[in-house]
Amino acid sequence: MSSPHDRRTAPRGPIRLRVDYERMNAFFADYTKNISRGGTFIKTKRPLPIGTEFLFKLFVPGRDQPLTIHGEVQRIIAEDDPEAEEPGMAIRFVYKEGDPQAEIERAVEGMMTDSLGPRLYAKLMDLAQKKKS
Repeated sequence: MSSPHDRRTAPRGPIRLRVDYERMNAFFADYTKNISRGGTFIKTKRPLPIGTEFLFKLFVPGRDQPLTIHGEVQRIIAEDDPEAEEPGMAIRFVYKEGDPQAEIERAVEGMMTDSLGPRLYAKLMDLAQKKKS
């Protein structure tokens, strides 16, 4: 499931959700590839530069309103990368004062549980805890 080059600190679930964000006065709608409590991967051929902090809207099934989340681009996978499955950008969630961190984490956990099933999700979380120890 993970490679030696995997820098992620939280288990992820394969989830496709619409993401809206703005770049230089242009609005984009892309989709996630996976998500965790710490961040997401947005599939896009137009990644933002590494280190860019931006605000995006994550459309979660069953919610009336999208989650608005601050993120920071951690890594880019270019379209011409021969080892890349899909181009895009790895995003770390950045919580600012007043952000609904607990609500975002609950929504992500719910989506991961729905996507992976409760048993697999619990095992992944257990493995993640053991890695931290």
